[in-house]
Amino acid sequence: MKLILASNNKDKLREFKEILEPLGFDIRSQREEGINIEAEETGETFFENSAIKAQAVYDIAHCPVIADDSGLEVDYLGGEPGVYSARYGGEDVDDIGRCYLVLDRLKGVPDEKRTARFVAVISYIDENGKLSQFKGTIEGRIGYDRRGEHGFGYDPIFMVGDRSTAEISPEEKNKISHRGKALMQLKEFLEMK
Repeated sequence: MKLILASNNKDKLREFKEILEPLGFDIRSQREEGINIEAEETGETFFENSAIKAQAVYDIAHCPVIADDSGLEVDYLGGEPGVYSARYGGEDVDDIGRCYLVLDRLKGVPDEKRTARFVAVISYIDENGKLSQFKGTIEGRIGYDRRGEHGFGYDPIFMVGDRSTAEISPEEKNKISHRGKALMQLKEFLEMK
């Protein structure tokens, strides 16, 4: 079954493909399908933004679509960056800059107060336009510097045990990550259809 991912993010596309293609799903980016839109993320929750992105692509393609909205919630920062994770610090700040912004805001904060989680909500719209959503989380803490070569976004500063998620192999990360957990729920849902 073909599923259009409502994203052109190559890292997300890779993660979706790694988990769903072995199950017989053909995951295609919206660009590969000739859909050149950028849905405006006006929602206040991961659920809302994920649904907005999926609906925007479904309205054009009228076939099964998946989308995700995900981010980092740091308890000491009152849940920031949250739904603004990809835009934290402004549009001109890249992944490395966003990591350093979080680290700077946690300067002097002790380990026990650096708790955080990654959250992912995946929206699936079937061929009939019915929306289903799946949420995955992974608990951890914010480290003190960027570590590791794998992953993207905040992975180099998000610690699970004594390793950052950028130090974990992609295969292991897919089993424990927020997106991996949400994708496994989606996979189980699709297998029951």
